[in-house]
Amino acid sequence: MTQTEMLLKRLPNDIGGLDGGPIQRVEHELEPWEKRCHALADVLDFHKILNTEEKRRGVETLGAEMVGALSYYERWIAAFANILFAKRILTPSELAAKMDEVAARWDGECRS
Repeated sequence: MTQTEMLLKRLPNDIGGLDGGPIQRVEHELEPWEKRCHALADVLDFHKILNTEEKRRGVETLGAEMVGALSYYERWIAAFANILFAKRILTPSELAAKMDEVAARWDGECRS
């Protein structure tokens, strides 16, 4: 298999064997939103709405550019949204409305 063929078959998460530079291991406490994202993954899986394989494929379908630009949990959130849209469980309008509601609530709390 040629180098070009290998690159064409490689998915964004398939980075095994590539030179990625040194690994910087940094222990850090997860942010509250990251913990909620992980809990959401567990709830979606428990209720058989979305499973680990779907999440993996959802992240891969984001494409190499987005996978490279987003953090670990940002990838999860984007993948969850796209999968829920595809399954017609959630619409982009519903998500946007909820995001606006949360932003308004946050703005109100910050002004208090």
